[in-house]
Amino acid sequence: MIEQIKTWDEEIFLWLNSFHADWLDPVAYQLSQTFIWVPFYALLVYFIIKVERKNSWWVIGGIALTILIADQVTSGLMKPFFERLRPCHDERWNGLVHNYNRCGGLFGFASSHAANTFGLAVFLNLKMKGKLRFLPWLFLWATIISYTRIYLGVHYPLDIIVGAIVGIAAGLLSWIIVVFLKREILKIFLK
Repeated sequence: MIEQIKTWDEEIFLWLNSFHADWLDPVAYQLSQTFIWVPFYALLVYFIIKVERKNSWWVIGGIALTILIADQVTSGLMKPFFERLRPCHDERWNGLVHNYNRCGGLFGFASSHAANTFGLAVFLNLKMKGKLRFLPWLFLWATIISYTRIYLGVHYPLDIIVGAIVGIAAGLLSWIIVVFLKREILKIFLK
């Protein structure tokens, strides 16, 4: 059963990776680079501070916790444990995989990009619900960022799906921790 799932994953990857255009290569590559996210994150922090003012540090701390959990689970635990080669490092796909510019680390299961972006989307949509109307769009952004990883030949679809699940769990866990800590700290100060 596991081998069949792996085969389907590889077939879907090869099919999705085959759709590329020269003009889209640098766009997908730039979207996938974490330094390109800095202005976006800075804008998010600006809106969070503008809307939350006194409580913004809870939100920013929750974001940091979400990314810490998501990144450590995917990069620190899963990639070294499962040791699944990225498609661009797998010799079976030489000449078949469209890989633009660089491949990244040796192992790719699960995607840290997917985990971090979906974790951010979940945490902010839970913590800031109804306060910033554009936040649901973060799920589209996370999906686009995640798809660039398949497009660039550095992740299989299951790497992305599992990474997204890890991110969703990290965002939910961080939200629960922040809500719990805030409530408990308020209890101490209100006694």
